[in-house]
Amino acid sequence: MSNEDKSSNNVELESEDRRKFFGKTALIGAGAIAAPMTAAMFSSMAQAQRSEAANSPHVGPGDLDEYYGFWSGGHSGEVRILGVPSMRELMRIPVFNTDSATGWGLTEESKRIKGESAHLHAGDSHHPHMSMTDGRYNGKYVFINDKANSRVARIRCDIMKCDKMITIPNVQAIHGLRVQKVPYTKYVICNGEFEIPMNNDGKGGMKDVSTYRSLFNVIDAEKMEIAFQVMVDGNLDNTDADYDGKYFASTCYNSEMGMNLGDMISSERDHVVVFSLARCEAALKAGKFKTYNGNNVPVLDGTKGSELTRYIPVPKSPHGMNTSPNGEYFVANGKLSPTVSIISIKKLDSLFANKIKPRDAIVAEPELGLGPLHTAFDNKGNAYTTLFLDSQIAKWNVQDAIDAHNGKKVNYIRQKLDVHYQPGHNHTSAGETRDADGKWLIALCKFSKDRFLPVGPLRPENDQLIDISGDEMKLVHDGPTYAEPHDCMIVHRSKMKPLKIWPRDDAMFAETIAQAKRDGVDVYTENKVIRDGNKVRVYMTSIAPTYGMESFNVKLGNEVTVIVTNLDQVEDVTHGFCMTNHGVQMEIGPQATASITFTADKPGVQWYYCNWFCHALHMEMRGRMFVET
Repeated sequence: MSNEDKSSNNVELESEDRRKFFGKTALIGAGAIAAPMTAAMFSSMAQAQRSEAANSPHVGPGDLDEYYGFWSGGHSGEVRILGVPSMRELMRIPVFNTDSATGWGLTEESKRIKGESAHLHAGDSHHPHMSMTDGRYNGKYVFINDKANSRVARIRCDIMKCDKMITIPNVQAIHGLRVQKVPYTKYVICNGEFEIPMNNDGKGGMKDVSTYRSLFNVIDAEKMEIAFQVMVDGNLDNTDADYDGKYFASTCYNSEMGMNLGDMISSERDHVVVFSLARCEAALKAGKFKTYNGNNVPVLDGTKGSELTRYIPVPKSPHGMNTSPNGEYFVANGKLSPTVSIISIKKLDSLFANKIKPRDAIVAEPELGLGPLHTAFDNKGNAYTTLFLDSQIAKWNVQDAIDAHNGKKVNYIRQKLDVHYQPGHNHTSAGETRDADGKWLIALCKFSKDRFLPVGPLRPENDQLIDISGDEMKLVHDGPTYAEPHDCMIVHRSKMKPLKIWPRDDAMFAETIAQAKRDGVDVYTENKVIRDGNKVRVYMTSIAPTYGMESFNVKLGNEVTVIVTNLDQVEDVTHGFCMTNHGVQMEIGPQATASITFTADKPGVQWYYCNWFCHALHMEMRGRMFVET
């Protein structure tokens, strides 16, 4: 068929659709004339319209989204903030990456935060999760892992900036990450996915797999320091916490300790490891731990037979670990099995008391479809599981699945919805908390194929917004995304209290202010050059559209640190500092102080300018560095 024929055919189909539409409208109109609407009919129609509008993904110009969505940036190493349900990208938070817009990874402040890993300019961010109080988001921190370089970072939600980062010792590839939910987020938990020798010093025995272990890592959320680690059998994948503050659970897909694909998938069952927090803390207090690789981090023994852990066999190569909002179940997703395993958290006390066998803690294993990876929940007892191979979301009822497991003839699957394509993580609005509201579901699809305009061999992925407020799931939005946003979380805007301008005493630049005081400089009133041998510190203010210093002199080869304080008190008036031809640029928000260090390695006149648009005379906001030979 020619393009002309196709076009003609499409017009005919559209015309036919219009005829059907107007025909139905005419019939409705005729009925209305014959039988005028009653007050009850008007009320019912108005209620339906209000319901539809309340769960519409459309957010008009000037209107605000109901939810913040925090997306991992995947291989970009960042975290992204989206508005939900509009799916508008609001901000990108650089974390493990280097960002030329803000100067993250270039400024002195960001280098101090990145610490020993400041020399690393890449990351692979996977699982963003917010701190909680009593099982509810508290808007204080978001934590994120870097699988590529075994790091965990913390983002302050008042400024939406990373303020702490640590490299986890004794492990490789930090993957699954969650927070302690109850009574508050005292701990962040995360898994070392790849197995390595406990003494990984290269002195021999590197090929002896019997010496390999993976570690479960428990981080003090406020100090951002390792509290303790737990050695396990097999590897560790995803993890989650209960709603009682007693148990953590992690999936293992390589119980075989295989070093190649064939060996890793040889067993029909792997396992879930359950950790007793009270027993781990008691063992730590009693000094029942070892240290490895020359560091002082305590490592507890949680291998099979330990009183600290229990191993529950589940099929096959389990991946996601998700806790139901009512606090009753852990759900382990089978990946290479069409099933998910529902673990009763109430039975874990009996399991640790050795009153039941590990498999007795499983209350159902419903069959959902091919490639179950992750499960999310609403507030009506339903679960939503991604089926990677089927490219579907399966909606199923948890209690019905348990009843079917116990012999009752009931269909626990409510619906299967096609998504596009190969979904990984999915998340419901506030679905990882007690506040799950059953409004929205995000499916993070790994492939987009034919959903968007072609952009070359590297294509975007596809985040799809699904309305789950009614009896049936409805796909309402496709959103192209770059560089694998692996996971996300959705928090109601009422939980968030971001600042509009920086506090002058903020800890983010406290060390820079302290250095200024040692130099005898008030960064809010003075513009001054301090010469310290080959090192030069240049203090300048900025207020739109001028810097407090129009020029300064240095010698060729000097190490120059420029410290800029933004004196503007109007929100959204951000300044920048960019030294041309030196790879130097940074962002300075209202009332903030930021600093960056570089070598003056080019003689002559070197211009600097404000690279964040701030004023009608923004182009004139510039100055000169004179580099003398």
